[in-house]
Amino acid sequence: MGIKMGAALLVAGIAGLANSFPAHAGPLEDRVKAGEPIRIGFTNGPIYAFLDDQGQPKGFVNTIALDLLKSMGITKIQPVPTEWSGMIPGLQAGRYDIITGGMSILGSRCKNISFSEPIAKTGDAFLVPAGNPKGIHNYKDIAAKNAAFVTYSGANLIEAAKKEGVADEQITQVPSGTEVVAAVRSGRADAGGMTYFEVKNVADESKGELEATSPNDLPEWTQNYVGLGFRSEDADFMARFNEALKKYIGTPEMIEAVRPYGLTEVNLPRSTTTEWACSNR
Repeated sequence: MGIKMGAALLVAGIAGLANSFPAHAGPLEDRVKAGEPIRIGFTNGPIYAFLDDQGQPKGFVNTIALDLLKSMGITKIQPVPTEWSGMIPGLQAGRYDIITGGMSILGSRCKNISFSEPIAKTGDAFLVPAGNPKGIHNYKDIAAKNAAFVTYSGANLIEAAKKEGVADEQITQVPSGTEVVAAVRSGRADAGGMTYFEVKNVADESKGELEATSPNDLPEWTQNYVGLGFRSEDADFMARFNEALKKYIGTPEMIEAVRPYGLTEVNLPRSTTTEWACSNR
């Protein structure tokens, strides 16, 4: 093989290899300067983030994100619904630019992505059949009664359940909240774990078939702080986002915007920082 022919084949091979992978979108700042839409990734679920009947992003996390981006002069948004377990891998792979799915700031997640400063404080709860026949109120009840527990893959409740003594074989992981509800409704699970807002919304719409436990029945350390997820290489953009958040969090404008989703002043993160949450959750 001649040198020229070998070089040509090498170039062609490199080009072919490059074309076999999706092009990296580049840092968020570059997308903004190029006039490209900001892609927000989230799982369709009540309260936190979902698409409405017109395909518009709704939910309190999307609402806060869109308000803040607008204040930064950014209005071109592309929603990218995905499964819960795919949010962090999707962000890392560049399939979207910001996670707006209501993700709690946990130490294990802080090792993989960066989080904005907290936007809300939330708790978890269990979805159980009406009357709570097995008397399940917390993780220790699940462990002691050898109950079947279901939650979605990648949820913070998995870590919490194991820490409280629930065995692996008692835990079923499913793709989303829809499957959590189906498992409890069908009797395949005795309790389904989700955020309190999700559980209450499902229970309220179940016409008395299901009910929600109280988030106060779970340990205080399971109270979590929600942030928006960014790639580490977008630190400059996230810093600008946090500056806008600082001016917005807790304002009458914000409280009015999220009120339709059940959030009030009691859900404000107060003085809690992402640094603290990464170290203590």
